[in-house]
Amino acid sequence: MKPLKPLGVAPNAWMVNDTIADITRSQLDPQPVIVATETKNVCFDLAKSAIIVIDMQNDFCHPDGWLAHIGVDVNPARQPIQPLQKLLPVLRSQSVPVIWLNWGNRADLLNISAGLRHVYNPTGEGVGLGDALPKNGAKVLTKDSWAAAVVDELEQLPKDIYIDKFRMSGFWDTPLDSILKNLGKTTLLFAGVNADQCVLCTLQDANFLGYDCIFIKDCCATTSPEYCWLATLYNVKQLFGFVTDSVRIVEGIEGRG
Repeated sequence: MKPLKPLGVAPNAWMVNDTIADITRSQLDPQPVIVATETKNVCFDLAKSAIIVIDMQNDFCHPDGWLAHIGVDVNPARQPIQPLQKLLPVLRSQSVPVIWLNWGNRADLLNISAGLRHVYNPTGEGVGLGDALPKNGAKVLTKDSWAAAVVDELEQLPKDIYIDKFRMSGFWDTPLDSILKNLGKTTLLFAGVNADQCVLCTLQDANFLGYDCIFIKDCCATTSPEYCWLATLYNVKQLFGFVTDSVRIVEGIEGRG
């Protein structure tokens, strides 16, 4: 019999030759970890987990980005940087994929509605989606621009996964769901900004699609008022998943021995 060759992305791959298609799919070795959350201890499988880091990009987190240009204090949006600097290497050491989910529009904005453009330029006279920032010429939230790039303080590795999004939720009109399913991921860790907007919308859709959701409190932030943050924490714990922090995740991983 001819050797079988892999076809697809492990663990969602077949083994095939000219006479056999083995569609049983290989099983991942479980890596259970117990993490304390604000409601109960949660045991989940690192082998079936991924972390999604949302919108930690220059337009939202850099003092020369779009939010700062329109007068928003971006210091709160920078708060997740330091915790993520410590957490991401630990997760990578456990082979947990790091997914950078950034707002990165088409340059021609053909898939962006007038309603979405209005959010970012309500008068039609300001600097909105696709417009050049006066300070550096970067085009607001445009794919492959400085504006849409992850901030320099967060290390990115070649094996990391990059997904462009075009809505508050990263599941709309993107390959995020397909990629997660091909990778066999069922538990999603959430980080990034803004907690009450793109992070929450993506987490809600993940919950609706059947993923298990864990919100990492110190790795998320918002430039919105405090009541928005409190409502986000309440709703995640009440309806959509669990809330913990990076220290507890690291403690859980190190406690596996």
